Amino acid sequence: MLLEGELVRLRALEPEDAEKIHSWGNDPEVGRWMENGHPRSLAQLRKSAAERPVNEYKLVVLGIEAKAAGVLIGIVDLRDAEPEVGEATLDIYIGDGEYRNGGGYGTEALRLMCRYGFDHMRLHQITLWVVAENEVARHVYRKAGFVEEGRHRECFIGEGGRRHDMILMSMLRGELK
Repeated sequence: MLLEGELVRLRALEPEDAEKIHSWGNDPEVGRWMENGHPRSLAQLRKSAAERPVNEYKLVVLGIEAKAAGVLIGIVDLRDAEPEVGEATLDIYIGDGEYRNGGGYGTEALRLMCRYGFDHMRLHQITLWVVAENEVARHVYRKAGFVEEGRHRECFIGEGGRRHDMILMSMLRGELK
């Protein structure tokens, strides 16, 4: 099954994507609003890429590829999917600065992945967490149909140890715009 829009194609990640993903991990703009854990070497990323489990219901990880250029520009996933309740959590980021903050690449990838979750995984609800100050991401999520449900206060540790609130957003089947 091909997940493709006008701007992007969602595809399985390949081991050779490790180099690009590693470069994004060293970009402060990419990591600014993400929980990255500890730094990983290129060798560690290559090893985990080679050993990556196959996509399955519980976790679907896809690369976001710019169709016109044929290059990987980001990653989107649906994780912690529970078939009993029809819910999953979405994570997305555009790592390539050339495609970030404008152009519609992230918005289209978000919509494609949500459509996949609702239509093929038979999800009823997709949730996500976003740092309250990340207005660009919040705008994209609202535009796609996500609504704000709650706030977890001071739970994200950002640059310099500064704490930020996280916003819980969700979308139900039928709300995708």
